[in-house]
Amino acid sequence: MSTPLVTSVISSPNRPNPLALVAPDMQAVDEVIAQRLASGVPLVGQISHYIIAAGGKRLRPVVLLLMANALGYTGRQHHNLAAVVEFIHTATLLHDDVVDESTLRRGRATANEAFGNPASVLVGDFLYSRAFQMMVDANNMRVMQTLADATNVIAEGEVQQLMNMHDASLDEAGYLYVIRSKTAKLFEASSRLAALLVNAPPEIEAACAAYGQALGTAFQVIDDVLDYAGDAAELGKNIGDDLREGKATLPLIIGMQRGNAEQAALIRRAIEAGDTSKLSDIVQIVQSTGALQASQASAHSEAQRAIEALRVLPQNPFTEGLWQLASQLLNRRA
Repeated sequence: MSTPLVTSVISSPNRPNPLALVAPDMQAVDEVIAQRLASGVPLVGQISHYIIAAGGKRLRPVVLLLMANALGYTGRQHHNLAAVVEFIHTATLLHDDVVDESTLRRGRATANEAFGNPASVLVGDFLYSRAFQMMVDANNMRVMQTLADATNVIAEGEVQQLMNMHDASLDEAGYLYVIRSKTAKLFEASSRLAALLVNAPPEIEAACAAYGQALGTAFQVIDDVLDYAGDAAELGKNIGDDLREGKATLPLIIGMQRGNAEQAALIRRAIEAGDTSKLSDIVQIVQSTGALQASQASAHSEAQRAIEALRVLPQNPFTEGLWQLASQLLNRRA
């Protein structure tokens, strides 16, 4: 499939709005989330509601709901599993913000900034354990295996990212390994769960998983691009946070490859020291060397791979919504 296909999907006004397609389902998921956040310990509910009420894109539940509908699922278990996926994701955010010492997410103070690190870590643990309680409701061993495996891979990815901090020698392969573990894996699981709910044949399950992995990879690459090309007010987080944390993301990796010796050395020192004092110079380097465009092209390739995976699915408005979701990632500004 050639590049213009994605562009045509982006520009077509007749394509369905993915979020509108599953709006009733998302309302049902919100009801499940509200019910299952209940706890006899007030601080658990307070922090859980704080971070979930902050909003966010909720792309992982949306992917699960769109895929389930595209495959003709007619039950209610997809609402429960979409809430499970959101709980797992929220738990990772609570832990990530503690590890990264982040202070701003979705336009307001992170939970660790508002409530402290110990409370954030422990409530993250609560959300993980509540998610595992809920996944048992599906009474499906493959569902439990998929979510258990995904959670384990995400944890491994987080540890690997920690090991990669301040390592300016990280290459593109190492970068992709981390984001496919810590970010794309839950997208992949969300998409695969829909196939498991309808007992889809192996080729359909594989296509669903491929869609989710590619979509999640594209999402994270664009997220890393926005750290050097976005606006803090729109992003809801501080520009340059990745550099402050010593993360060698794709724009920096390509910037070092394409820049001259002086430019590469500047980026290398900033990664190794977690130094944002030269952030404006580094932004200029990644822009002038074409590193941002090259990173966007990488995301474009992943979005294209996601769209290709949809070819074997039934053609209906929900499948078109999945097409639209993949293409819209390329226009992300937040």
